[in-house]
Amino acid sequence: MKELTVEARLENLEKVIGFISQNLEEAGGSPAIEIQVHLAVEEIFVNVASYAYEPETGPVTVQCGLSGTDRFVIVFIDQGVPYDPLAKEDPDVTLEIEERQIGGLGIFLAKQYMEEMSYRYENGSNILTMIKYLA
Repeated sequence: MKELTVEARLENLEKVIGFISQNLEEAGGSPAIEIQVHLAVEEIFVNVASYAYEPETGPVTVQCGLSGTDRFVIVFIDQGVPYDPLAKEDPDVTLEIEERQIGGLGIFLAKQYMEEMSYRYENGSNILTMIKYLA
């Protein structure tokens, strides 16, 4: 897998998206898949940049690449506050907007766009893995 490490700052989002786009294109991802991956990546990166090291900042490493012939894997690694975004209950999207709880919709959408997502905390690092099937 290829790897990029940047400071967890919102201004580095475009660099991360560009890195993943280049690798996704090389792996044969379609434009429709690229849009879904971008939305999921944006949600995860913005959360890391906004909350992982608050009020300071720190590094986030993004790894990505093809696993097998049709699984594009993206891994986010940071040493911020331990946080499992997948542990939060999904929002009830059947409720009217004004009745919904604030927060959680971005992670919910990321889970909808990716075929698999998993989280673990290991050796002082948050590790979030996302997998998108290309076929």
